[in-house]
Amino acid sequence: MNPLPDRTVIIGMVATLGLVFALVFWFVRLSPSQTPPLQWRDTAPAPAPAAPRAPLNPGKPSNAALI
Repeated sequence: MNPLPDRTVIIGMVATLGLVFALVFWFVRLSPSQTPPLQWRDTAPAPAPAAPRAPLNPGKPSNAALI
């Protein structure tokens, strides 16, 4: 049996590597990661809810009571 020429072997190896890379990148593109990307800055804490205010004029009824 005659050995294959060097050119044929090199072309077969390059084609195989190209096919492997194409399949890897194709599958990575079809299923991207589901986790959100890392955020390097910490977000500011949410402000605390405001406490209910006392009426400005305690002797007068508020508008809500008049409605």
